[in-house]
Amino acid sequence: MCRNIRVLHNFEPPATEDEVHAAAVQYVRKVSGTTHPSAANAEAFEAAVAAVAEATRVLLDSLVTKAPPRDREVEAAKAKARAADRYRPR
Repeated sequence: MCRNIRVLHNFEPPATEDEVHAAAVQYVRKVSGTTHPSAANAEAFEAAVAAVAEATRVLLDSLVTKAPPRDREVEAAKAKARAADRYRPR
């Protein structure tokens, strides 16, 4: 998975539309191999982002879990600690 795509399931409050859209953009960028589509491909790129965002929203709304909701600040701290470990000088 792309490092920039974040887990969106089981957070309180639920993932925002901006978070879903950002994940969709990252996915389409990865699959297409481009961060900025040419003018000729911009419409296809945006259509793909919209389709992936819709599919993501449907998935998130359909998932069921018994686990307690995650805290965004706690998850961000964990990610920061992992990054510090990953990029520390050796």
